[in-house]
Amino acid sequence: MSIAGKVVAITGASSGIGEATARLLAERGAKVVLGARGLERLQAVAARIAEASGDVACASIDVSRRADLAALVKLACDRYGRLDVLVSNAGIMPVSRLDELRVEDWEAMVDINLKGVLYGIAAALPVFRAQGSGHFVNVASTAAHRIVPTMAVYCGTKFAVRAISEGLRQEAGDKLRVTVISPGFTRTNFADGVTSPEVKAQLSASADKLGMPPEAVARAIAFAVEQPADVDVGEIIVRPTAQG
Repeated sequence: MSIAGKVVAITGASSGIGEATARLLAERGAKVVLGARGLERLQAVAARIAEASGDVACASIDVSRRADLAALVKLACDRYGRLDVLVSNAGIMPVSRLDELRVEDWEAMVDINLKGVLYGIAAALPVFRAQGSGHFVNVASTAAHRIVPTMAVYCGTKFAVRAISEGLRQEAGDKLRVTVISPGFTRTNFADGVTSPEVKAQLSASADKLGMPPEAVARAIAFAVEQPADVDVGEIIVRPTAQG
């Protein structure tokens, strides 16, 4: 049971859960390959990991572009010769009531939350098959288990991530692993992208009151990654104790 030496690519790695996961896995000896849209912030995360003697590479990517996921996987293979784990963490949450008809927000959630996971699978699955090993860690949400007003489309994308992950697990055979991580309220910048002022205020207040640190989710991801090759952790739901 070890993380040391594994090559782990992480999307959405410039902040929040992605950053916390990158730092924790690097501390435990993983070689981390980080991707995110904001290059300056991403490079700052990579620099902190390198300063702590971590082995890190990074690239600016947009998970809504298939070629960018292919480039991230290629970076891992070119730099380290393999890829052991792909953590598909990038996601957005511009939730609102359907009556507001924020169609662009709906499309963005589908492109990033759902297609981003699919593009990661398309990029990494051939590599994992060729290696005879590999681990997909797909970040969903407690919203993949419970639908509430304002979150219809967001929940839809996260339900889909769970469904696709389970289908992938069933097709994967005995060499590949697939894990879904479903976090509850987490203190990240997820509310920044909410375009509905009313909903944004509600979410920010709930996160401030209830939110757990992103490091809690990172520890759940590390638990799944560190299991022996013949142990597949199917799903971990991690939420604040106070969350209903």
